[in-house]
Amino acid sequence: MSASRTSKSNNTTQPKPANSPIFDGRLNLEQQRKRAKDLLRAVNAADTTARARFEQAGFKPSASQKTPLKLADAQLVIARENGFASWPKMKAHIDQIAERNRQIKTGAPTVLDTKSTLHLRCGSDIRHGLQIAGFIGDFLEFADPFCQGPVPDQPLDQFVQTRADFIGNGYGITPKDALARAKREYGALATLSDYDHVVLWFEHDSYDQLILAFLLDFINAIRPDTRLDVISVGSVPGVERFVGLGQLSPELLIWCWDTHRNPITQAMLDFGCQAWRAIRSDNPDGLTALTKSDASPLPHMIPALKRHLAELPDPQSGLGLTQKLTLQILADHGPLPVGKVFSHLIRTYDPLPYLGDLMFWTEIQWMMDCRAPLFTLSKASPETNWPDQIITLSETGQQTLAGSRNFLGNFTGRRWVGGIQISPTDTP
Repeated sequence: MSASRTSKSNNTTQPKPANSPIFDGRLNLEQQRKRAKDLLRAVNAADTTARARFEQAGFKPSASQKTPLKLADAQLVIARENGFASWPKMKAHIDQIAERNRQIKTGAPTVLDTKSTLHLRCGSDIRHGLQIAGFIGDFLEFADPFCQGPVPDQPLDQFVQTRADFIGNGYGITPKDALARAKREYGALATLSDYDHVVLWFEHDSYDQLILAFLLDFINAIRPDTRLDVISVGSVPGVERFVGLGQLSPELLIWCWDTHRNPITQAMLDFGCQAWRAIRSDNPDGLTALTKSDASPLPHMIPALKRHLAELPDPQSGLGLTQKLTLQILADHGPLPVGKVFSHLIRTYDPLPYLGDLMFWTEIQWMMDCRAPLFTLSKASPETNWPDQIITLSETGQQTLAGSRNFLGNFTGRRWVGGIQISPTDTP
């Protein structure tokens, strides 16, 4: 869809994006050594913050400790903070990434894939990075954002039309263009059997995982005679707030290929099919049951489905989680530009961020479909773009956030959580 992501940092025309402080995942060993020395000095000077970091890493330094901690102790803390079990393992990772970087810069990257490989991704954010890294296979983008808009249980041709209608109306795209792109993306999936090897690149949020569920259901139905792998990433060493693959440098994409690529099994296909049926259902029972599963062959599917379910209305306030967090940001920070509200949402407030900036603006517009406004929007001039409009919480918004007023009794529009339509009620 034209709603696909092209970047994780700038998404003014695309819905899914990187929206956290951009860090490419390349750790610098000398910088980490300096951090360890600084931490050691602080903890031996009885700094409470430093002691807390040691305790969080498994140490119990006391203020009265007579034997000073050693540099190796501080290095272990730094390694664990970066997601490694030990300093040597972190150093080995850094050395490996540095070698990949050297190979890329000298134009002699390791052979990774073949021309008969297809890389399938729900956006174009890693396309260029894969090329720089030395991947030579084809790239296919399939980016229908099922985390937003209607996802009904319909025959495929009717379903594609429904999704195209939503994309056109929701993101300001002409109906003709939205339908043409939808048909092109869905139609391209028929080419999977043309490749010897197909690799699905995904991360852990509901934008990605709902699309992954659809693709696994589709693959299970067409049974392409090809080797199938999936890369699903939920965290990256050294990246405190990992949002998505588009954050990563080319050599870190190789790291994902080396460490997170797994064959697609029948258990994965079956779970994806179950998830896709539940996503399209007009009641949440199937999704709720799946989220209570003891284990999933897809490591990030269950948390993403839980985040998806959190968009259903809260019984007391009538708000979905994104709506509630938006009002909470305004309550905490006062009037802000809409773009700044979005930044707070992605960087800090959302436990599993998945929205792009244009998708967030669509959420804001849905929240405006009500009798008594939850907030006001003001422009400095008629030419002010939506990210710069100032949004101010209203008294109704405060009451709704507090749960003393239910949004669905004020709501006049329609929104969807997968196959579930959220409609106004008579709740006061």
